[in-house]
Amino acid sequence: AQAGQVRNIRKKMFEIMTEEASKCDLKELVQKFISSPDSIAQEIEKRCESIFPLQNIFVRKVKVLKKPKFDLTKLMEMHGDSAAEDTGAALDKIAAATTVKALKGAGGRL
Repeated sequence: AQAGQVRNIRKKMFEIMTEEASKCDLKELVQKFISSPDSIAQEIEKRCESIFPLQNIFVRKVKVLKKPKFDLTKLMEMHGDSAAEDTGAALDKIAAATTVKALKGAGGRL
């Protein structure tokens, strides 16, 4: 392909990726890249056919250009209530201090 065709193909690919990213949130986008990478590749192949015939298209690298908007409620929905989970038993500090032997030295290298 000539340099002008390569520029047009890259521009079209950038548009397709931006369009796909704007349709869904970050978690869904990552899932789309992992589970069905062929769908985006087929879209690129179909739209760039008029510029140059492409085949064997793979998405190799994806770069985040802008930080996504942070939504605290969605984060809490994803992680659920962490307070309801078992956090472990309480630690008896006196018993722990007596069972652990103190190391000799000044605290530097052993």
